[in-house]
Amino acid sequence: MSQQNIYDNDKFYETFKNLRATELNFNDVIETPIITKMLPDLKGKKVLDIGCGMGQHAMQYAKSGARSVLGIDISEKMLSFAKENNSAENITYRKMAFEDLWQLDEKFDVITSSLAFDYAEDFGKLMKQIYDLLNKRGTCVFSMSHPISTAYDGVYDRYTRTKDGERLYANLHNYGIEGLRHIRWVVEDYEVYHRTFSTLVNDIAAAGFVIEECQESKLPEEIRLLHPDLFGGVIHQPDFIFFKCRWSDDYTERR
Repeated sequence: MSQQNIYDNDKFYETFKNLRATELNFNDVIETPIITKMLPDLKGKKVLDIGCGMGQHAMQYAKSGARSVLGIDISEKMLSFAKENNSAENITYRKMAFEDLWQLDEKFDVITSSLAFDYAEDFGKLMKQIYDLLNKRGTCVFSMSHPISTAYDGVYDRYTRTKDGERLYANLHNYGIEGLRHIRWVVEDYEVYHRTFSTLVNDIAAAGFVIEECQESKLPEEIRLLHPDLFGGVIHQPDFIFFKCRWSDDYTERR
């Protein structure tokens, strides 16, 4: 699998860091509240955070009582920020791409990831590696860009709008064509992988997991109405999708 490291691009990193620093951003307002509610009790658990980025989630897990948190990321800039701003005695950060998970020689009670799997060339292989890193009856909770969002290929605008700029509906183009997308987001030729919803579900199941919960982007209506320029598209197109998956005794016995 190829390894993408866009976050060490100076322009991309600075733009992303500034976005995360704003009071209202998609990560803090939409992604974090949803994935937090889906997490199991972390007290005394050994946690792996894949694509830990700036370490906000790793710190959250550490404060929630996790026995240990290992955060891995391929970006030196993100890890440097994490070590400086989100460190604790029970957190370890390590430079590692998720394509290299096979190098880990330990198992975990809970494995999480926040909006990192869009960069995985082989999602099915990734899920199998995660399954093998879990302790018996372990849990994997992750978020990623929604298939309706990753379908965007830059050919048409994401939304059809009124002459005043209000979003009327989302435009869906080439949803059924999976694979690498090259779009413009902050930088030219930003890369993500698009997969249909059924591919995600089937790859998760084929890895051995039982899907316990699935969620899509949502936020309080009052926030959407107060900030239509930022969040007006949420009701037309979910930006993120979330899965809570459980290690399965039945699957392991069949292997």
